[in-house]
This record gives sequence, C-alpha cells and structure tokens, in this order.
Amino acid sequence: MADHTIDVKGLNCPLPIMQAKKTMKSLEPGETLEVFATDPGSVKDFESFCRATGNTLVEQDTQGEVYRFVLQKK
Repeated sequence: MADHTIDVKGLNCPLPIMQAKKTMKSLEPGETLEVFATDPGSVKDFESFCRATGNTLVEQDTQGEVYRFVLQKK
C-alpha cells in the first residue's frame, strides 16, 4: 500500500505529471505515491518522469481505462 494517493483521472497531459511532481516534492525519500490516471499517454509520461528524476516506478497496471502507478521518491 502506498503512503500517498492522488486521483488525476480525467486530466490530460501534462496535468497528471504536474500533479504527481507537485506531490512528490512533499514526500520524504523512500515514501511512495500511488497515481490513478485515465490519459493513455500517462504510461510513457510516468516512465520518462521517473527516468528523468531518478524516482522509481515501483508498480504499473491497468484496470479497464484506469492506469495505476506507484512511484517511490529517491
């Protein structure tokens, strides 16, 4: 279970990443953020975001049209 969760369903690029980035700033290293999104582009966006920031994409799955990501702060 993640330490924090945000729901960005219905938002399109770049808003899901912007919301996640804002939330990640408030986390302590090692804490996790669970993100729920509906933008299909968010799959590549979150992979790129983690590569660029050094954070870890711990989990990624899809349930219907909802994409779920779990990020861990470096």
